[in-house]
Amino acid sequence: MTPAKAKLTLFSVMLISVLGTAGIALPYPVLAPYFIDYPANDLTHFMGFHPKVLLGFSLAIYPLGLLIGSIFVGALSDHYGRRKVLLLTLSGSAIGYFLTALSVVHESFIGFTLARLVTGICEGNISIARAIGAELHPHIERTKAISLVYAATYVGWLVGPLIGGFLMVYGVANVFNIAAVGILIALAMVFFTIERRQQRPKPEYRFWRLIKENNSLTVLKHKEVLPVFWFYFLYSMGLNAFYDFYPVWFVDKLSFDSRGIAWATVALTACMVVVSSFWVDKINHKFGEVASMIGGGIALALLIAIQPFSTAAMIYPLFFVIGGWIAITNGMVPTYLSKYFGHLGQGKVMGLQTSIFCITNVIIAVVGGPLSVISSTLVILIGAVLIAASVLVMFITRQQQASMISKVLAQQGH
Repeated sequence: MTPAKAKLTLFSVMLISVLGTAGIALPYPVLAPYFIDYPANDLTHFMGFHPKVLLGFSLAIYPLGLLIGSIFVGALSDHYGRRKVLLLTLSGSAIGYFLTALSVVHESFIGFTLARLVTGICEGNISIARAIGAELHPHIERTKAISLVYAATYVGWLVGPLIGGFLMVYGVANVFNIAAVGILIALAMVFFTIERRQQRPKPEYRFWRLIKENNSLTVLKHKEVLPVFWFYFLYSMGLNAFYDFYPVWFVDKLSFDSRGIAWATVALTACMVVVSSFWVDKINHKFGEVASMIGGGIALALLIAIQPFSTAAMIYPLFFVIGGWIAITNGMVPTYLSKYFGHLGQGKVMGLQTSIFCITNVIIAVVGGPLSVISSTLVILIGAVLIAASVLVMFITRQQQASMISKVLAQQGH
């Protein structure tokens, strides 16, 4: 691959990440007002459950699907090829969004949750985009490529909620229909811009055997991965508590509508985009992944602990600063995994990260839904404590990490 082709591939992957993530993010400012403030219907008051409990379940079912997908989608792309698996999963994702819209029209909670589950399984393909970015090294420096893919993802998180918040006036179902259109555009881009690559001959496995023996969770057999696994497990559980329930807190405490939630999300993601695009690789080169994870986690724990006690006037600047620290910490984890464990399979390694993020999202959504009935502030504060615990894990294991890094660099001839 020539440097020019590498840049074109990275640009294509970034555009795919923007469109794909925008489709994922469109519903986020919609769900909390829909379940809490909208007139009661069969979907939001299914079997007489409290709407916040149903909201928590709805928030959990999508990342549960994402968890299932991320366990094997990245590994399947290692075996069958990135392009082929991306095309199949993007097609399934678009169908899932259309089915979600149909379920909203017919007020079917069961249909809604099943459609969200299917969509999540297919969107385990996030790990494939990150793997493609990592594989552009040495034509494009690994940290730079991954941080730019992340920046594109953050642009999707910025654009998606903004569009979703402002389009809610046209109906909740249409928000999901527009998400499907975004995924279809991403599908067309994969078809026309990502070239077929010659795959190295690999052992032939039956499909289920391949999933069983070559999924992302097999990376955990390597004990040297465990410190960063536990860091990211606690960190992403805390971060998901913030992500999932700040919209609920906005509705409860500040009476924000979907537009107010969307603008706060814009403030958060705008800084994530800037920092990820221009600063993450520089911070990595200066301080290294481990120190950056520790520093970023400390800053985030403090800022998220402050958020539930903020006024409406403080929210937007506070979210802007929080976004910068999220970008720094998030950018270090995939770079670390790719650099030191990429030999295990980039798709598997990136799939592991996505799997961790998803399983923690499921846990915090299921637990946080009932807790938010008591207090949405409590859920966010628990998130801050979990991030602080992740920092403690990384700090305690920093010497073990340094020893492992030295061995890997020696093996690579650095």
